[in-house]
Amino acid sequence: MDLNTSQTLATPPPRLWASVALAAAIAALLLLLIVLPAEYGIDVTGFGKVVGLTRMATPLAKTVRLTDVVGGNEKIREVAVPDAGQPTPLPNPAVFQDEAAPPLTRTLQITIPAGKETEVKVKMHISKVVAFSWQVGNNDKVYADYHGHDPSFGAEFFVRYKEDQESNSGNGTLTAPFDGEHGWFWLNINDHPVTISLSVTGYFDDLVDYGIH
Repeated sequence: MDLNTSQTLATPPPRLWASVALAAAIAALLLLLIVLPAEYGIDVTGFGKVVGLTRMATPLAKTVRLTDVVGGNEKIREVAVPDAGQPTPLPNPAVFQDEAAPPLTRTLQITIPAGKETEVKVKMHISKVVAFSWQVGNNDKVYADYHGHDPSFGAEFFVRYKEDQESNSGNGTLTAPFDGEHGWFWLNINDHPVTISLSVTGYFDDLVDYGIH
């Protein structure tokens, strides 16, 4: 076989080049019409909006910003020392709140039938503080979820402070990270009624019992 014959055989036929070009064009078209609108929301042709692909690129979760109402004071040693006799300023002064009235105290007793549930919420403003205590009578146990809602963030938004699959009591404090409702969901996991005694003390607007469900 001479040199000219070898060179002729090594050269791809025009039909192969045409197939490669067609495949590349189809891939580019799919990228432009489908992948970019669906994955990244980039819809330069408008085709993705027409067929609904751009909705696939919309994030399912919302981003919300919660205010840090107690943090920052761990940096107190980094604050410049003032003149002699003057107090060192707190990085986050919200830890002290001067109130015009004494704290409220509310108590509730809720009886939950077997297999039923209830919610009790404290309506609070951001940075306000409550102390709470609850117990189940006769040492029975319930499922308990302590969480908070802010309606301005949407109906699906909530934050969980604590969850207990089985518990007969809870004690603690809460500094509200946002305006809204903060409280408890209780589910009676027993085959008989249980009674929960709840006490809340602090600076809040109302204590709402949403009843038995």
